[in-house]
Amino acid sequence: MKDTNAPDWLPDLVEIDWNRYPETIARAYAIFWRDFGSERTRPTFRGKRMGLKRHPELEGKSATFWHFVTEGKVEADRPPVRERIERIGWPKAIIVESEATPSRVLVWTNERSRSNHAKSERWILALADFSYVVILDDRGEYVLPWAAYPVTETHRRKKFEKEYNDWKNAQKS
Repeated sequence: MKDTNAPDWLPDLVEIDWNRYPETIARAYAIFWRDFGSERTRPTFRGKRMGLKRHPELEGKSATFWHFVTEGKVEADRPPVRERIERIGWPKAIIVESEATPSRVLVWTNERSRSNHAKSERWILALADFSYVVILDDRGEYVLPWAAYPVTETHRRKKFEKEYNDWKNAQKS
């Protein structure tokens, strides 16, 4: 199934059947694992290897997978989200495209606080209309895919657009 509003270079959406939730999650995880499960299949980013946030695992699946398909502030209470599961094939495609020259993906950095109050540099990769983002946490010698999600609210898209433009203008200075 194709998202008609998405660029044609992105993979098709995964079909969701909430009545067959275990099978749906298994299919989504198989796609995630194909794209990120081994050093051989994981993309690189800016010359750095990509790791995975494995803990806390849930149902034998890495924390990175759950951050891609669920949302919420409390880790243990993050519900699965249809639009995230449908787009589980997009993060790798966007990461790979971000490395192309020229790229059809907007890329910038910002600094975020971690839960332990330490600062972390995050790479944001966005579609040109800011409708979908992939967030990578830069850990120095490697990066962790942190989250990936559709941006459905207009004010959040505008926030990402402003952040990108501010970053781009700062780079020119």
